[in-house]
Amino acid sequence: MFEMIDPGITREGKHKRRETGGRRAQFRKKRKFEMGRPAAMTKIGEKRIHVVRARGGNKKFRALRLDSGNFSWGTEVCTRKVRVLDVVYNASNNELVRTKTLVKGAIVLVDAHPFKSWYESHYGVKVGIKKGQTGGEEEEAVKKSAHVQRKMASRQKGRSLEEPIDHQMASGRLLAKITSRPGQSGRADGQILEGPELAFYQKQLKK
Repeated sequence: MFEMIDPGITREGKHKRRETGGRRAQFRKKRKFEMGRPAAMTKIGEKRIHVVRARGGNKKFRALRLDSGNFSWGTEVCTRKVRVLDVVYNASNNELVRTKTLVKGAIVLVDAHPFKSWYESHYGVKVGIKKGQTGGEEEEAVKKSAHVQRKMASRQKGRSLEEPIDHQMASGRLLAKITSRPGQSGRADGQILEGPELAFYQKQLKK
């Protein structure tokens, strides 16, 4: 009689050979604490999260679909909830780009509008202006108090916006990196790419 083997996913390594190549003796069957689960393979779409009971009664939030997340703009210390538009690069697997799967470390395109509107109101300047467009002479002049004008002037002193980010603002999309684990926390949070990191991934995307 053949023994029925449970086809469940397991993380144990006892079935592997030794480093020297010898076989290991099987001295026990599978254990619950060695259990694994299928990958979440989170896609872009209307929010759908399943709650999974884990060891010790803890909960994991398995995101099956997500369409937005909290993304941080590090140099400006600004965080906004923005829409995730597309997956453009993944260092581990191109298949995850083709299927638009959200995982930690994936490079995604997010909506730039919330960051752009904050930047313009915070510094009182227009950014992301395409060639041929005028800065804002057509806009009706908004009266500002002397206090607000002094505050804007003081903010202007240390202000600097990277040219690549300015170009992205004009297109309405920013490159960002997911730093949370959507299949574990049920969230797709991350950071806006800037500096050498942005230059590196832009170079990778051109390949």
